[in-house]
Amino acid sequence: MDAWVWIVIAVVAIILIAIAAYAIAIMRRRKELQRTFGPEYERAVAERGDVKGAESDLLARRDRRSKLDIRPLRPESRDAYRRNWEQLQARFVDDPAGVLGQADGLIIAVMSERGYPMNDFEQRSDDISVDHPGVVEHYREAHAISGPLTRGQQVSTEGLRQGLVHYRYLFEELLETAPSEQQRRATG
Repeated sequence: MDAWVWIVIAVVAIILIAIAAYAIAIMRRRKELQRTFGPEYERAVAERGDVKGAESDLLARRDRRSKLDIRPLRPESRDAYRRNWEQLQARFVDDPAGVLGQADGLIIAVMSERGYPMNDFEQRSDDISVDHPGVVEHYREAHAISGPLTRGQQVSTEGLRQGLVHYRYLFEELLETAPSEQQRRATG
């Protein structure tokens, strides 16, 4: 064979190897994002409508989160928040709507003390999704239930109870009273 044929074969082989390496890198990144974000990955894809855009959004969240100084609560703060939560739960029967609003405030206080920015709800939920992807949907559900209350609308007692349960999942994660999502993933 002529030398130019070998050159063409080599160039084609290099191109195919580069394409394969690129495809493998994309698949690895996708699997890593799916593992990191869990159910939040699927939610982002469904919400965005395309995988590439959703993955870009998730990477941007992770990059933003890496620049934040998120810290654990001091033991005395954790104990005080836990006591506040217990008091909220005890008052639920007498004032379910008021307690749900106070639970939202308590979540915001914990997040703030841990170092999460308090810009707006969407930004808070995006930031939380990086560290706590398994419970961020609970935060969204609780917020969706408490939202009508802030506009003076009625919510059923069962709805209020569900809202409090959703807030509790996030609250427990933020207090780190149970192994965090990242700790559970790290240990398999």
